[in-house]
Amino acid sequence: MDVPELERTARSAVEAVVEAPTPDVDPPQRVRPPGPRRARFDVDETPLAPAPEPEVDSVSRETSTQSAFPAPSETRIFVVANQKGGVGKTTTSVNVAAALALGGLSVLLIDLDPQGNASTALGVDHGPGVPGTYEVLIDGRPMADHVVDSPEAAGLKVLAATIDLAGAEIELVSMVAREGRLARALAAYLKDHHVDYVFFDCPPSLGLLTLNALVAAREILIPIQCEYYALEGVSQLMRTIDLVKGQLNDQLELSTVLLTMYDGRTRLAAQVADEVRRHFAEQTLPVVIPRSVRISEAPSYGQTVLTYHPDSAGAVSYLKAAQEIARRGAKESA
Repeated sequence: MDVPELERTARSAVEAVVEAPTPDVDPPQRVRPPGPRRARFDVDETPLAPAPEPEVDSVSRETSTQSAFPAPSETRIFVVANQKGGVGKTTTSVNVAAALALGGLSVLLIDLDPQGNASTALGVDHGPGVPGTYEVLIDGRPMADHVVDSPEAAGLKVLAATIDLAGAEIELVSMVAREGRLARALAAYLKDHHVDYVFFDCPPSLGLLTLNALVAAREILIPIQCEYYALEGVSQLMRTIDLVKGQLNDQLELSTVLLTMYDGRTRLAAQVADEVRRHFAEQTLPVVIPRSVRISEAPSYGQTVLTYHPDSAGAVSYLKAAQEIARRGAKESA
């Protein structure tokens, strides 16, 4: 084969390749480099697709009349306290109370925070002039006259707090037996009303309002934010608890610790959780409450996260926490 003929053959082969149809092949996909996985609650709460059903024994409004949670043999009275603010006291109070009520139990929540955030989350009016905790503490009025039903659950009742409660700290100073006023009011209420669980939502301080709750309660539930500063607040709270036990309430005991605002993507959260479980091995609940947008959004609608977004990771976690609290209470009663 001569050179011109070889050139013609090569040129024909090149043209055949260029003119050949391109097969329908998907372009290569970019591979994401390995890295930390997203937290479960971020994936569950994405609005792009409906969230899957949680693998827990959830309780809906339709089944709330049935006793899904075991009832204690006697009324359990919890004070939800931590002098550090922003650790989830109110969020824990309202969601655990609502979960127990949705589980068929009778629950009373007493709002002791002048901001009235617990009353807001449970859909209860607490505007100026609305009678509630202030009238019971300062005026000595019967608690039954001011307890109202919450729309969140059939068995949930609330004693609301108004801004008037802000002055109660000063007014209580000059009163006789000021530390036991709430205890006496609650005892009178429980004589005529059956209640399985009572929760005191306290302000972020160790003043006379919190002291009244510590005297009236029998158990303490401490929410601990999974950050370092939260550990310092707990140590100060424990000293106050010891003083109350020795002087005013021998029945008071720390029974429950709940880890809140847990972010599994950070090493600090895991370290704080390990430290808390090391110091409070028996009291710390196995479930942790994750950081969740749904939990933060719910109060703006006058709801708990259990009714606002029942399939979210926050709602499922609080439901598990309530189940564990009820289980421990029934076990201790047996």
